[in-house]
Amino acid sequence: MAGASQTMAARAGAPTQLAAARRAGGRRVSSVGMSNTLRTLAKQIKLANRNAREVTTMVATGPRTKVTSADEPDEIDDLMGGGMMMGGGYTTVDPESRRIKPEANGRVVVKVVYTVLESQYQSSLSAAVNNINATNKDVCYEVVGYLLEELRDAKNFENFKADVADANIFIGSLIFIEELADKIVEAVTPVRDSIDACLIFPSMPAVMKLNKLGTFSMSQLGQGKSVIGDFMRQQRKNNDGFEESLLKLVRTLPKVLKYLPSDKAQDARNFVNSLQYWLGGNAENLENLLLSTTSAYVPALKGKEFSVKEPEVFPDVGIWHPAAPRMYEDLKEFLNWYDTRKDMTFAKDAPIIGLVLQRSHLVTGDEAHYAGMVSNLESRGAKVVPVFAGGLDFSAPVKKFFYDPLGSGRTFVDTVVSLTGFALVGGPARQDAPKAVEALTDLNVPYLCSLPLVFQTTEEWVDSELGVHPVQVALQVALPELDGAIEPIVFAGRDSNTGKSHSLPDRIDVLADRALRWANLRVKKVAEKKVAITVFSFPPDKGNVGTAAYLNVFGSIFRVLKEMKSKGYDVGEMPENEEALIQSVITDGNAQFNSADLNVEYKMSVSEYQQLCPYAEDLEENWGKPPGNLNTNGVELLVFGKRFGNVFIGVQPTFGYEGDPMRLLFSKSASPHHGFAAYYTYLEHIFGADAVLHFGTHGSLEFMPGKQVGMAGTCYPDALISTIPNMYYYAANNPSEATIAKRRSYANTISYLTPPAENAGLYKGLKELRELISSYQQLKGTSRSVAVMNTIIETARQCNLDRDVKLPDCDAKELEEDACNDIVGKVYQKLMEIESRLLPCGLHVIGTPPSAEEAIATLVNIAEIDRPEGDAPVKGLPGLLATSLGMNIERIYAGNNAGKLEDVMLLQEITDASRQCVKAYVMGQTGPDGRIKRNAMNNFALNLGLTVEPYVKVLQNTKFSSTDRGEMKKLFAFLDFCLEQVVKENEVGAFMEALEGKYTIPGPGGDPIRNPKVLPTGKNIHALDPQSIPTTAACKSASVIVERLIERQRVENGGNYPETIALVLWGTDNIKTYGESLAQVMYMVGVQPLPDALGRVNKLRLIPLEELGRPRIDVVVNCSGVFRDLFVNQMNLLDRAVKMAAEADEPAEMNFVRKHAQEQAEELGVSVRQAASRIFSNASGSYSSNVNLAVENSSWSDEQQLQEMYLTRKSFCFDSDRPGAGGEARRDVFEAAMKTVDMTFQNLDSSEISLTDVSHYFDSDPTKLVQGLRTDGKMPTSYIADTTTANGQVRSLSETVRLDARTKLLNPKWYEGMMGSGYEGVREIQKRLTNTMGWSATSGTVDNWVYDEANATFIEDPEMAQRMMDANPSSFRKLVATFLEANGRGYWEADDDKIEKLRQLYTDIEDKIEGVE
Repeated sequence: MAGASQTMAARAGAPTQLAAARRAGGRRVSSVGMSNTLRTLAKQIKLANRNAREVTTMVATGPRTKVTSADEPDEIDDLMGGGMMMGGGYTTVDPESRRIKPEANGRVVVKVVYTVLESQYQSSLSAAVNNINATNKDVCYEVVGYLLEELRDAKNFENFKADVADANIFIGSLIFIEELADKIVEAVTPVRDSIDACLIFPSMPAVMKLNKLGTFSMSQLGQGKSVIGDFMRQQRKNNDGFEESLLKLVRTLPKVLKYLPSDKAQDARNFVNSLQYWLGGNAENLENLLLSTTSAYVPALKGKEFSVKEPEVFPDVGIWHPAAPRMYEDLKEFLNWYDTRKDMTFAKDAPIIGLVLQRSHLVTGDEAHYAGMVSNLESRGAKVVPVFAGGLDFSAPVKKFFYDPLGSGRTFVDTVVSLTGFALVGGPARQDAPKAVEALTDLNVPYLCSLPLVFQTTEEWVDSELGVHPVQVALQVALPELDGAIEPIVFAGRDSNTGKSHSLPDRIDVLADRALRWANLRVKKVAEKKVAITVFSFPPDKGNVGTAAYLNVFGSIFRVLKEMKSKGYDVGEMPENEEALIQSVITDGNAQFNSADLNVEYKMSVSEYQQLCPYAEDLEENWGKPPGNLNTNGVELLVFGKRFGNVFIGVQPTFGYEGDPMRLLFSKSASPHHGFAAYYTYLEHIFGADAVLHFGTHGSLEFMPGKQVGMAGTCYPDALISTIPNMYYYAANNPSEATIAKRRSYANTISYLTPPAENAGLYKGLKELRELISSYQQLKGTSRSVAVMNTIIETARQCNLDRDVKLPDCDAKELEEDACNDIVGKVYQKLMEIESRLLPCGLHVIGTPPSAEEAIATLVNIAEIDRPEGDAPVKGLPGLLATSLGMNIERIYAGNNAGKLEDVMLLQEITDASRQCVKAYVMGQTGPDGRIKRNAMNNFALNLGLTVEPYVKVLQNTKFSSTDRGEMKKLFAFLDFCLEQVVKENEVGAFMEALEGKYTIPGPGGDPIRNPKVLPTGKNIHALDPQSIPTTAACKSASVIVERLIERQRVENGGNYPETIALVLWGTDNIKTYGESLAQVMYMVGVQPLPDALGRVNKLRLIPLEELGRPRIDVVVNCSGVFRDLFVNQMNLLDRAVKMAAEADEPAEMNFVRKHAQEQAEELGVSVRQAASRIFSNASGSYSSNVNLAVENSSWSDEQQLQEMYLTRKSFCFDSDRPGAGGEARRDVFEAAMKTVDMTFQNLDSSEISLTDVSHYFDSDPTKLVQGLRTDGKMPTSYIADTTTANGQVRSLSETVRLDARTKLLNPKWYEGMMGSGYEGVREIQKRLTNTMGWSATSGTVDNWVYDEANATFIEDPEMAQRMMDANPSSFRKLVATFLEANGRGYWEADDDKIEKLRQLYTDIEDKIEGVE
């Protein structure tokens, strides 16, 4: 076995002198000074590259270390390519390294230029050329190759054009990035006629048309009726199967040729042969490709007889093994060889890992990285079945080779690991996710998709804070996620000289370990499996244990424990109920009194910690020597939680710096502290977890520092989770952060539902006000209407609606009827806005779906939206009802929003009718228990026309009775599907299946109202193809909102347009809306995003001013860290759009982007293009401005400190001219741009999450910051676009804060729903108040009455105060403290009695918590 390992290592190209450095990449390097480890490693790598250049087995896989000493810089600079990618690109490899220049010696020199997506052809093509040059007497070749990505560099592109201009043969393959495809077309088209032969293999249509072999030209195909013509027309419609289709064309060559004239048949045959040579890929095939093409088409050698063989053809699908004598096309044959090998023996129950490989790497000889993975797995005792496909449909070998060869239909493999990086079905163009999911669901084993570096060399990836190239992220991370793939680990690097791939031993160690850990879940006995359930506590406080978005965490854990117990898991002495479970975790059983400490499950000595945690020493730079000050008793490190048999419920430590104002000011986030590292060290090495379940949205692990995507062993999320399979309950409505968890903590996310939504309704004075308006409607025009009108005005004032509606100071008798109607209309519009707002009530318990009746409000909102897309488009119910009256719903919305009484009343009638229709339908589909129960007799009667649908019956004898019944039927068929999805769920089931080592079916995350395919929950959440946004529909919606926003500001600003708008881009919002806010930015600057030929949005059009009809508005865009990670390509698009506007030669008064860029260029001494940088975010690997952390933890002194945090952490600029540089600190540009801001702006896209539900919104609000930067000290106006319903509106920030307070914090329906969840509900109430104060701190838009009403509701009501005290004294203490803090900071004016009562109450709570009688 040892001999076999050595053999395999040799095949993988592993230099023996690097054996000692094998694990060095997993060592973290200090960020200050020069590490001896890295110096030594650099020397070893240089030596290895000299001795065995085809493979680099180990590099330091972490951020580059700064060289601070004057000596020894050269070896590091050589290793790292001279620093962060030259010119800010993604790669600095010089294409000249691929140039081969022959000694002519009287021979004809033929020049070949090739451009490819990946580099695997470089080595075999170079070998072919070198062999010809060494042996052929008549011809020799000059060859130079360009990787597609290298053409972004201006110098490279000029050299490319020069090379193409005097080339004899041009070859291109897999050109699927349109902006680079355009460059190839630009370079080749002018000289195509002078090139002897152009060979273009699977690429975009425009590039394919460059093909030229004699009379054969694809640009002419599709003109007539022929097999090839049909083929080309089909490819224009569907490029995702291009390579597969070309393979089929090769197989049907004889049938194709008979349709061609005889003089063209040979040229067509030559093209298809050339494709076979190319796909064959080895040096011999490529040698024959060059010689046959030269003989046929290079004039100087035309007709010259060379010894050329027919293409060597390899199987389309098969099994490959580096030690096998051949490829196999039958699993039995492979196993006959495998099981009789002399070099290795395996245990009978050895796990079997299925590997998926790309054939092109095998045939070109670029398979060292595959061999390294096979070797690693087998050295751990695992069997492997490495399968491949010649095209890009890998589902075929999966179906053929991963099942029992004896035909039982049982799965033969325990885990599948794709080493291709591609989606299972599809390639660079796009993928067929449904086909992939079908194949993987049938197989039902964990599916991991790791990736080799494609566009970067190993050194460039090591040096990059971004990690994997964004184009590769889009193609090889985002697309496989749609298949349900997990764990995008970079397992292979690329050599900068040869272009060959090599395994990265520390990465394949991790990948192999993790694959085997997943496989182990399939075979280990249930009673022996150990599961670590991890909960969060943020902000760190005893009252916050079990923090998660809209989730009753402990109630859910109790539900999961019960299910585990029923399945035979050892859960020990399980608590009797949820409350007992809470207390067991949050109460230290050994404490004398009600300790502030949680239960301590394990005390870890410093020596044990240092021995077990390989990166403990690296944390000392930020946190000093262990045990530090966090999660410690001063001597030992403490792991909080409680063990129940083989289940440990642990409390994840927090970041650790949230209470330290100085650390919060750092531009980059600190490493995890010793307590955090000790927690995960305990899970892996002491508790011995077989799996960890992170419970709810969300924790800190995935947001620890490291590369954004494609992490190294030195990235903290990778090091912390190590080899433990990670399952993660994540809210279905948060796909962006779920995606971060998938990519950075290798999570198999399992979606959970948010609580059933209800309409907010009206209460107290608001309810009375509605009744008064109803009376006014009845008494209008009578003498009694004046008295009612006066009461309406007074009650509206008491309800603080005078902040939203201008109320008169005079008596109503002095008002005209139209004026009265105008006031009543506006008041009623505000009431209906409050009443109809959806809010989730209570907290969700995992595995508890809503009843059909509880889903009615959600279905009503689903029914609002027109859905023109898809095969069965449906029209929204409000629009259908309006049409039945001969009216347009958009006009009614506009009148309602303006407060026109008749439109407000009509819209309310439409809303009531919609609710009644949906309710009648749902009740007709449910039984007495509230669950769906189909009534066959009813359906039979409907089909025979003996009865009418319930929703039709509701409208009979109403003004809406003529509503189109056919459209209604289509709509309610869609709602029927939605109803079934809402009440289904597999939340507990999906977790149990994952624990058994099964595949978790993927599904989109997002807003179930916008996209019902989010349901049912219990799916592995994915986002979307990042290159698909913004969609056409999103652009249309965005343009409407932008014009409404600009017009409102213009009207309120004396007719002046805003010159600059500062706005925020969120990851989840853009996923839910398919890029609406992304499109908003572009429409503000007057640029239209456009899709390319494959539907990927990467093109821009400057909208002419005459078409735009207004000035171009300048922008300052703050991208959240999550948006930055998910949508780097879209940040590139945004920056290009802004700079396109800045460089447009237009008058300053019509182009504020150019006006400001010119002013700032002069002020800062930079170019206009540099000054036009407007796309900002955090530094790579860091998230948020930390303003939220400071507010939540009361760790800030004044607002200036908060603003300094924002400026320090959010001023990292993205530059499309230097995309590989990531975020570069440009505070000067950021401040200069912010000084011009007139308006701040954010979007609300979902009813589930509003301004005070999460802290992210105020964390990114720059309102007061702008005021401080502006020379005139003017406060910018602030607006919120609310697209949570079909009636999208633009409100001021203060209006939205008031709406949020009225519908949630102060609404009995909401807070009583929360109180129903006890301990966790109190925390949710407290969180809303803290977030409200956050808005006071950043924008000053919280009215005093909001604090007054909240104090009256939760403090001055003794019964409510006692309930909160009893349920969660720690969170209630924080609530009281927040009131005192709001007063102390000047945000709430309260009389002395109230403040004194709060102080006394705080003391009483402290006494209770500390056990003082």
